[in-house]
Order: sequence, then C-alpha cells, then structure tokens
Amino acid sequence: MANLIPTPHNAAGEGEIAKTVLMPGDPLRAKYIAEHYLTDIVCFNEVRNMLGFTGNYHGKRLSVMGGGMGMPSMGIYSYELYHFYGVENIVRIGSAGGFSDSVNVRDIVVGLSTSTNSNYAAQYKLPGTIAPTADFSLVECAVAAARKKNIPVKVGNILSSDTFYSADNTANDLWKAMGVLCVEMEAAALYLNAAYAKKKALCLLTISDHLYTGEALSAAERQTSFHEMMEIALEVAERQ
Repeated sequence: MANLIPTPHNAAGEGEIAKTVLMPGDPLRAKYIAEHYLTDIVCFNEVRNMLGFTGNYHGKRLSVMGGGMGMPSMGIYSYELYHFYGVENIVRIGSAGGFSDSVNVRDIVVGLSTSTNSNYAAQYKLPGTIAPTADFSLVECAVAAARKKNIPVKVGNILSSDTFYSADNTANDLWKAMGVLCVEMEAAALYLNAAYAKKKALCLLTISDHLYTGEALSAAERQTSFHEMMEIALEVAERQ
C-alpha cells in the first residue's frame, strides 16, 4: 500500500498516522485538540486545509484530523485512513441537532447505530438494507469513560442526513417518531467504511441545538460542552 500514499487528499507518509484517529468535522477543531491535549505534535496534512496531527496523549500515540462536512467528505478521508494508512479505530466527535424529547442541549450522545437518507450504501450492492453500526467495544469504552467522569450520555440511534436545508418539512417528525435521538451528517459513511474495511468506528456527538425546543448553545457554552465530549473520546483512544 505504500505506493498509494500520499493520496490526493492526505500528504502523510507511511507511519505518520497513529492507529487511532479522532475526527472532528472542523479542521480547526482538530488543531485545537492537538495543541491543547497532545504533546510532541507533528502536522501530517495541510492538503485542502484539512489539518491532521499526530502526537502523544498520556504516552499513547494518537492522531487527530478533520473530516469535513457530509458523507462524501467523511467517506473519502475515513476510507483512506483505513485502507491506505493502517488506521484501526476512528472516533468521530461532532455536534448534532436534537430530535428526541429525551435529549437536551449540552447532552452527549453515543451513536450506537445510524439511520440515514443517504444512498452511500448502494455501492455495496447488498440484497437488502444494512444498519450502519458502531463497534460495540468502543461504545462500551465511551460509556465507561463517561461514567468515570460523571458525564451523563445517551446511547442510541442517530440520523446521518445528506441534507442540512431540507425541502421536506415532515421528515424530522417521522424520524423523531421512530425514536431517533438526533441528526448529524457523517456517521453512516464512517460506520459503513469501517464495516467494509473490518475496522472500528464510533461517533460521539454533543447536542448543540434542539430542533423542537429551539434551544441552542452559545459559542462559550459549546466550548465547555465539547470539552467533555473530547475528554471521553481521548480516554477511548487511550485504551485502544
């Protein structure tokens, strides 16, 4: 595989990316995590400003890289990490809009599985509908880390949507009626790529706004809440 790297989207050479990667959507958040939580950091990618860094966290080698917005972007970056760079675990850390009455703004959601309105899985030509699912060992680890830190989390089904601005104003009600906790835009592609590569994936989300109550976090509140999610993700990564 060495002849396939660097890729058109990732300038890293062989061995420059750790086995576990944390993936926020925003590359600047990846930079923030690297600078505030890791030591001895090295920037391995600046292509398209999708920043990626490798460093150490409590002696554990770890990488963090932006994944962009939407399933096409996550699909490209996670595929290359799994297939070309030998990555074993990817933990997406992002924000989501709440659906369920059981979740509130600031809550952290562990995406056990993800529904989707995307056609991403069509490429596998399956004779039915696959349910994109997180790796259970990573789910267990995240829940244990949250309990240890006294951070409440919700575990369940999330929605990965291809549309941020939808022309269908009934869709949210239908997903909510089926018990879907919240909506984001990347996890389904990540989980499907992980299944295809026989690797591990997990999505952790902070509810930044609620689509039914109208609540939304301020910039300062997002920073505090995201810190809790990042600390859970870092402990998951440390244990791999």
